[in-house]
Amino acid sequence: MRVLITGGAGFLGSHLCELFLREGHTVIAMDNLLTGRIENIDHLFNNERFSFVKQDVTNFIHVSGSLDAVLHFASPASPVDYLRWPIPTLKVGALGTHKVLGLAKDKKAVFMLASTSEIYGDPQVNPQPESYWGHVNTIGPRGVYDEAKRFAEAMTMASHRYHKMPVRIVRIFNTYGERMRIEDGRAVPNFMTQAVKNRPITVYGDGSQTRSLCYVSDLVSGIYKLLLSDVNTPVNIGNPEEVTVLELAELIRRISRSKSKIVRKPLPVDDPKQRCPDIRVARKLLRWSPKVGLEEGLKRTHAYFQAML
Repeated sequence: MRVLITGGAGFLGSHLCELFLREGHTVIAMDNLLTGRIENIDHLFNNERFSFVKQDVTNFIHVSGSLDAVLHFASPASPVDYLRWPIPTLKVGALGTHKVLGLAKDKKAVFMLASTSEIYGDPQVNPQPESYWGHVNTIGPRGVYDEAKRFAEAMTMASHRYHKMPVRIVRIFNTYGERMRIEDGRAVPNFMTQAVKNRPITVYGDGSQTRSLCYVSDLVSGIYKLLLSDVNTPVNIGNPEEVTVLELAELIRRISRSKSKIVRKPLPVDDPKQRCPDIRVARKLLRWSPKVGLEEGLKRTHAYFQAML
């Protein structure tokens, strides 16, 4: 296949570029480098089947030649980023999705949307199945990301129904691994950075809120399987094993052999208390489930952060 991956220089995008190249496909990565990093894809430039275009996908997009698939992964994705850039976050979810869908329609390509568990908001149902409509504060500070993705899903399904386009929607749950940005702001990079530097590890609230963390290699394999399937409705991809934020902090401290102390800070506005995917659809339709355990994945991630820091 010849595929376009928007957000291709980001954490997930760069891992997807690698996977598609490894599977023998030709990859065009597109990124405006707002949160993506060219260092994430430096090692791919010597591959003749890889190319990079620096571009904002909210503007007109032109790609010469045929495309078999278009994967829309461009967006700020951490609270630090979408609170810093609220308008670009909304624009990439709305205008960007519209532009990229138009390109996929023109090329008669399969369109894949990177959606998120954040569309469920602060859920009142746990674990969250795809049938759950969510509990979202539309005007809260996190609403810029939640609603951008909810709109993107609506636009994607409208294109599927009206234009008969083949679409895939992956609802991505918390993912971690190599190439997360040190200043990303999410729990794993925060705790890793603090532990490696022997600084206090900051846990928000009492630490009882839960997360379910999927290692990046598991996530991208699920995304690949979904793309090759014929499932047009949203599919959760994530690891259903829950861990409290406090347990995560203690595990990272142990893996790092850190002298850091754990300190508490107030819980941010609308921070979800539970986040856990129901992955029965992925198990049944994609024959997919995560393979890498949390401790093993964190050890690999720690090695990366230690090298970076």
